[in-house]
Formats: sequence, structure tokens, C-alpha cells
Amino acid sequence: MSDFLPTGIQLSYLVAASLFFVGLKRLGSPATARQGNRLASIAMLLAIVATLLDRQVLNHQMILVGIAIGSVIGAITAQKVAMTSMPQLVGLFNGLGGAASALVAMAEFWHYFDLTAEPNAGSTITVMLGVLIGGVTFTGSLIAFAKLQGLISGSPITFPLQQPFNAALLASFLIGSGYLVATSPTPSLFLGLVAISLVLGIMFVIPIGGGDMPVVISLLNSFSGLAASAAGFVVMNNMLIIAGALVGASGIILTVIMCKGMNRSLANVLFAAFGTGEGGGTATAAGGGSQGDKVVRNIDPEECAMMLGYARSVVIVPGYGMAVAQAQHSIRELADQLDKMGVEVKYAIHPVAGRMPGHMNVLLAEANVPYDALYDMDDINPQFEETDVALVIGANDVVNPSAESQKDSPIYGMPIIQVDRAKHAIVIKRSLSTGFAGVDNELFYRDKTMMLFGSAKDMVSKLVAEVKQL
Repeated sequence: MSDFLPTGIQLSYLVAASLFFVGLKRLGSPATARQGNRLASIAMLLAIVATLLDRQVLNHQMILVGIAIGSVIGAITAQKVAMTSMPQLVGLFNGLGGAASALVAMAEFWHYFDLTAEPNAGSTITVMLGVLIGGVTFTGSLIAFAKLQGLISGSPITFPLQQPFNAALLASFLIGSGYLVATSPTPSLFLGLVAISLVLGIMFVIPIGGGDMPVVISLLNSFSGLAASAAGFVVMNNMLIIAGALVGASGIILTVIMCKGMNRSLANVLFAAFGTGEGGGTATAAGGGSQGDKVVRNIDPEECAMMLGYARSVVIVPGYGMAVAQAQHSIRELADQLDKMGVEVKYAIHPVAGRMPGHMNVLLAEANVPYDALYDMDDINPQFEETDVALVIGANDVVNPSAESQKDSPIYGMPIIQVDRAKHAIVIKRSLSTGFAGVDNELFYRDKTMMLFGSAKDMVSKLVAEVKQL
């Protein structure tokens, strides 16, 4: 039995790793995402049970207490946090994962001070990697959370020589780590390096605008995985190494997808201090009319309902404004009413709409919107020329035609949802304010575009009432 136990644990890790792979694959589609989440949960449970059976685990009671406390907090959080606050929650989870990995590395290294023994170079390097990545992930995620939650300004926070200062912090950490590897470790130097990693995380995220948080959250998610993998090497746990590597790889792949969706490099997102993050800009009165030599065409809910109700096809384009107004349930009700009238309704999802990857998908899934009604940008764009009405709800930069036509525009080259090619476009928005990029949206002034000014939830609720009367 004693000989079988180590082999059984490793086999359990192999099964858990396989389930992680399958679960991750299932998460790639909204239709199978829930199943993928369940498989990944089962894999994690199997990995935890196998680890608890390891004779090297000394204090099962404390571990079980930690699991119980964490489970209670997780269950309460899942019930209390609104779906519109998921980006903040994901950012916070990333930070806690990074903190856990950093604490594991710190605790392992601290043993050497207690035992008055010197660690080998490989162990020290692994520990310092865990501290660096985990510390940056922790404080960086807290800043991302604060920006999304509105606790601090979403605008980039910059000061002179900021990037050289960050580079100096990183260089100081690397030099100090090298000194630890080459000489006997001292607690004061080690704690100083921990502090540097925490400060570096703050300095890494504060110059990034709130509108770029989808990319930052994806990147920090990748960092949390790398930190977990480093912690796995520290404690010599194969399952932790594999799971962390999967999270790290998937996070960086998603980061690249996000950057391509904005036609920007990762370096530009991280270092350009782009946009305001507040969605502010050239707002005008909700009454419409004209802005300089640009004419805005207004529409009221009754006229809008008639256009939607008598159309053959309608494409709904949700954006961050929908999330803020929590209008997803009203939108689903509107779509159901249109469907009863024989109108074909589809949803166009831009990869960077919202404040986290898949934000619109999550909100629409909460409202039980059918998965097969959701279309990616590349799939829906060729269909707009045959679409009678494109209904834009709270989206801005992701539908701005200047991204395709104005070479001097900051968003030129960014792939957009081409609602301007539909026969008619209706935009529900509070005002003519600019989006995150601070660029005026040419769509608002096109001949085929009509503006319905007001809160997304209020306007869609009025549309539902008007459509029911048709």
C-alpha cells in the first residue's frame, strides 16, 4: 500500500491534468463553457484530494479549515456579486492567486533562515521568480480592480521618467536576487526584494487606462498562472506546475487575441498611456440636432419600435453601456418580442467590448440569450449588407467607421463591427460623448443612423412596450 500511494497520487495528477485540458477546450465555446467549468472543477477537486493523501503534507486540519473558509467566501461572493461586476471580481481573483503563489515561495525560502542552511542556486532562482511574478500580479490586480470599481481614476496615471523608474525597480530586483544566489541570504534583503515586487506591480498598472483593462486582466491572469507554476517548482508539485502552465499559456493567448481585436501591440497597451478610461469627451445635449456641421438624426421609441417590428432582420450590438445600465434582460425581452413577430434577431459580439474578455457573452448568457444567436465579429460583418436594422446599445469605439477610413485616427486599423453597412442603424446612447479612445464616432452622423438618447435599460424597456402594441 505504501508503495502504491505515490504512484496513485501521480496517476491522479495525470487524470486531473487531462481533465484540465478537456475543460479548457470546452471553455472555448459558450455552448460548452458550463461543462468545461464543471470538468475543470472536478479536476481541481481530484488534485486537492490527491495532494492531501501525500504523506509530505503535514497539517491536514489547517488545510481543511482553509478550504472550508475559502468555499464559504466563494459561495457568498458568487451569490452577491452582480454579473456587471465580474471584471472586478476576475481581477481580484487574479491578485489573490498571485499573492498565494508569492506566499508559498516566501514561506519555503524562510525555512532556510530558520534552519540556518543555505539554499542552492536553483531553489533561490525559483523562489525569486515566484516572488516577482506573484507580487506584481497581486498589487497590479488590486490596481486593476480599483480602476474598474471606480475607487481610483480610470485615466492613465503618469509622471516624468515613469518607465525608466519601473526599469530601475526591475533591475534592482534582479541584481538583489543575483546577490541572494551568490551569497548567504539575509532576511532584510529578501523582504526588501518582496517589497520591490509589490511596488513594481502598482507602477506597472497605474499608467494603463481603464478601457484597456480587458487586456491587463488577461495578462495578469497569465501572470497568476506563471506564479502558480513557479510555486509548483518551489514545493515540487507536478500538478501545480501543469495547472499554472495552462493558465499562463491560455492567458497570454487571450491577451494576444485582445490586442489583435484593438489592432494594437501589447507594448502599446502597456506603455502608451492611451485613452481616458472614463468614456468622456465631446458630449452634447441629448436632444441631438447638430454638432458644428454634423447633423444628428433623432428617433423616438415609437418610431424605433416600428422600424424593428417591421424589419426582416435585426442585429443587436451590445457594448459597455449595456453592462453599466444592466439592460441585458430587457434586451432579451425585446428580442423575444421581435422573434414572435417573425423578425430574425442576431447579436454581434466584438472581442474587446466591455471590461473583460467575453464580458458581453457573460451578460447575455445571464439573460438566457441562446448561444446560437451570438456571432463573432468576423462572422457577422459579411451579413450587415443584408441586415435591415443594426441596433447599437451602449457600444462606441467598436462600431466607429473612422477606424477603417481615417488614417490619422488613433483607432485606425482596429477591426470594428461594420454596422454602418446595414440598411439602417439605431444607436441607443446617453449622449454623443466619445468612447475610451476619445475619438468622435462618425457613425452618429451618417445618413442611415438615428440616435435614441437615454439610458439603455430605460430605452429598451420602452421599445418592448411599443413593440407589444404593434
